[in-house]
Amino acid sequence: MVKAVVGEETQLKQAEDRLAQSALPTQVGLVIGKLSSNLDRGFVFDLIPTPLNDAGDPASSLLESSKDDKKKGPKSKSQSSVDSSSLAIDKDWVAEHARQVSKMLSGGMKVIGIYVWVGDSAFKNSTIVLCQTLKGVADAAPLSETDLDERILIHICYSPRRWTCRNYSLGSSISSSNLRPCDFKMGKVITSLQKFRCLYNFDLRLPIYKNASSVQTLPDVLRHGISVHAKELKGAKAIIDGNLLVNDEPCTSDGLHEVELLLPFMKNASTEACSQKEVIGVIVFSGSVCSFGYINSKEPISQVVADIKEDIILSLQSRLDIICDEADGDTDQTNGESKESDEKMTLETCTSQLAIHLLRKATNLSLPRRVFIPWLGDLFVCDYLQSSETHEVLKDHCVELLSMDATIDTTTILEPEIEPPKVIATSFWDVAVPLDPAASSSSSKNSGVVETSRGETSGNTAKSANFNIIIAAFFLFLSVIVGYVLIIIKRS
Repeated sequence: MVKAVVGEETQLKQAEDRLAQSALPTQVGLVIGKLSSNLDRGFVFDLIPTPLNDAGDPASSLLESSKDDKKKGPKSKSQSSVDSSSLAIDKDWVAEHARQVSKMLSGGMKVIGIYVWVGDSAFKNSTIVLCQTLKGVADAAPLSETDLDERILIHICYSPRRWTCRNYSLGSSISSSNLRPCDFKMGKVITSLQKFRCLYNFDLRLPIYKNASSVQTLPDVLRHGISVHAKELKGAKAIIDGNLLVNDEPCTSDGLHEVELLLPFMKNASTEACSQKEVIGVIVFSGSVCSFGYINSKEPISQVVADIKEDIILSLQSRLDIICDEADGDTDQTNGESKESDEKMTLETCTSQLAIHLLRKATNLSLPRRVFIPWLGDLFVCDYLQSSETHEVLKDHCVELLSMDATIDTTTILEPEIEPPKVIATSFWDVAVPLDPAASSSSSKNSGVVETSRGETSGNTAKSANFNIIIAAFFLFLSVIVGYVLIIIKRS
């Protein structure tokens, strides 16, 4: 349970000044930071306002009890306990904002709650709405399984000016009694963080079965493969700056620490499954994922290792979601068009709907690459770029979702992934190694030749097998004769 919350003083003071100068009656946004189950404390890095919705309206508004109350504005000193004004919040829009922002955060950084800028009376009259908003944010941007099952709510009151913090238990029913006060103070949070980086290389072979219980699509196979690999990754050993992690202690040295993950030797579950089912294809999912992780100087190193492992899996899932979202949009645009346009559809266009067993030739798909943008101090946020996209797309996302300055220096953007994740879907006989080298070369040139090559290889193999049987029988007969002769010689 979070008993105390510490906020980055520099960022929170800037947020308070921004809100005071805006003269807004209310504002709602996301709290970015981390909740530490080891320390029972929360750390706030920054407050990010939720942007205007698609209709151009703010995510929150103040419902006044009368027309006279609307004229008072945020600086009115006449607000009292008898004021019946309350908050109206676009809960779905705030949750969607949290979902998109969570994909841009590195390991150890999370959407841990919401903040609200409003007077005391409106806050007290809106606890149910605030709890519902917190629940929606938690569902849209869940924390890891090991983290605390709670979120925080920061209330910035403008009359009188003060900050208060409450934690909200997600397991409880939605009521005002679930908001419990907790200690809140400002201090140096970001400068006390330890920084870690990991470049993780992976190479997965995912089988495609003929007699699947349901139609398999490429996203289905990839999501299942990612979930299986996530379980394997949990058991990986970590090497920190060249040393195997043995003692789970806080990191005392400064600077950027390099992390290497070593997967344990284990039986290949896919291979065992293939022996029981008929495999008609293979999906090769490989590439590299770069991850940054951040922990407080008092947290154990195992925490950042767990954060990095989770971040790697979430990064792969985010890239797959991007491909599927774009494919669904492109498919909707092609509905109602001629058949000729359907034949020209790329894999990205039909990947979310195409039955994977219908592929007749090897197909390649490159997932978006992950890039890192400087954020606060030495912290980085991330975004994903398609091969055709430029850094201008990053600027738009950072300004809209993270409320960052539009003047981002592109020279400071990091692109450390040597080989972005890619997917190769092929038939089984395109990846299986044939016995005949000539058949191998022909199958790599044209998948239509595979069947012929398989037949010729099978015929040659049958002839070779018959010849081997004859040779074996001959040597068996010869050994019997020789043994019989040796017995006769000994007796004589």
